[in-house]
Amino acid sequence: MATIVLYPSPGMGHLISMVELGKHISKHHPSFSIVVLTLIPSFNTGTTATYVRQISATFPAITFHHLPDIPLDPLLFPSMEAIIFELIRRSNPNVDRALQSISSSSKITAFVIDTFCAPAMSLAENINVPVYYFFTSGACCLALLLYMPTIHKTTTESIKDMNTLIHLPGLPPIPPSDMLRPLLDRTSAEYSDFLGKCEHLPKSAGIIINTFDSLEPKALKAINDGVCVPDGSTPPIYCMGPLIVSGDDGSHECLNWLDLQPSGSVVYLCFGSLGVFSSEQLKEIAKGLEMSGVRFLWVVRSPPSNKKEDRFLPPPEPDLDILLPEGFLERTKDRGLVVKKWAPQVAVLNHKSVGGFVTHCGWNSVLEAVCAGVPMVAWPLYAEQKFNKVVLRDEMKLVLPMDESEGGLVTAMELEKRVRQLMEGKVVREVAKARKEEAAMALSDGGSSRVSLSKLVASW
Repeated sequence: MATIVLYPSPGMGHLISMVELGKHISKHHPSFSIVVLTLIPSFNTGTTATYVRQISATFPAITFHHLPDIPLDPLLFPSMEAIIFELIRRSNPNVDRALQSISSSSKITAFVIDTFCAPAMSLAENINVPVYYFFTSGACCLALLLYMPTIHKTTTESIKDMNTLIHLPGLPPIPPSDMLRPLLDRTSAEYSDFLGKCEHLPKSAGIIINTFDSLEPKALKAINDGVCVPDGSTPPIYCMGPLIVSGDDGSHECLNWLDLQPSGSVVYLCFGSLGVFSSEQLKEIAKGLEMSGVRFLWVVRSPPSNKKEDRFLPPPEPDLDILLPEGFLERTKDRGLVVKKWAPQVAVLNHKSVGGFVTHCGWNSVLEAVCAGVPMVAWPLYAEQKFNKVVLRDEMKLVLPMDESEGGLVTAMELEKRVRQLMEGKVVREVAKARKEEAAMALSDGGSSRVSLSKLVASW
């Protein structure tokens, strides 16, 4: 049987999105078997292990091949990205063994890797298997990464020291401070690591992106016209999105609460699997929500620990009485619900009562909102989210920005203003509705993303 091997990076958002790609291929082309190589870091494995078990139980067409854990001391690394890059680098011999083992019993047709898994590219070449990238962010972000080697060659200063807007093919002008953090300082190890990954992208047999043609037409045109890789060739691009999880968790208490609220009246606030705020910031959010008078559903996590050794561990259960202003829950109980740690996001966004979303701009969350037709306020926190905010605001017109004051705090007044604008405004709401219809079209029979999948499978 022909096998497609998928190799996601360890982050939860990357894994979920890659598994959705596997489901999508399997659903429309059941003759392929799908194997996912999983790398679960020892320092924070809880949710990943549960998720893998759940997929194995409900989707037998997908097999998981667990790579051995490589014990790393998180305290020795400056950031989460640095740990993940090292983990992937050191896992190469294990990936090699996995590929040899899989190819001994079936024919590997394609090896699809996450952008961060570039070190594994050469392993597939050893067994004559074409390597494709699966890019888990949008086409705008891909355009930036493809063009990054050109920026590196044509400039001498670090991006953080540039004091002009950065002009990139197919993109709105980007302020240097909104560029991806590992790209800011050209003297850092992370920068050279990231640049290496950017240089590898065009060497693949193709790049699959979790987006759809009409969501990011300018960036896609720039990539397909070859202007993002001016001194080389651009591989074929396959837009297959929006690939998101289906929202079938109908039992959560917050959905019963939403059933009781008027249509389109609730703003939903949630900040991704890694998004956490200081106690001070949580209190400002609470004050802003209270002043706004708007109905709200807010997912709250414990603030980050001050201890270095805790920073990669899952945060403890939040104590709402300590974290939120005194009496806040009591005063807002008729129009607000605070949920601890997690909510079934896709089901929430698709609920008729939800009319707006305050988000960290992680790409999976953005696509989930697009598919639900819900307008957003952009409050980026990490990874490529600040960059996403700029393109979502200036190019896609899907978000209102949340402005931080000096020191990075978002004040209660700013939050109140943006939440009201979001819930009362018409412009982003109309755009969100239009994109929802286009997203459904792209995935329907004969739609652009389905045509892309057929082209990809034909190339195999």
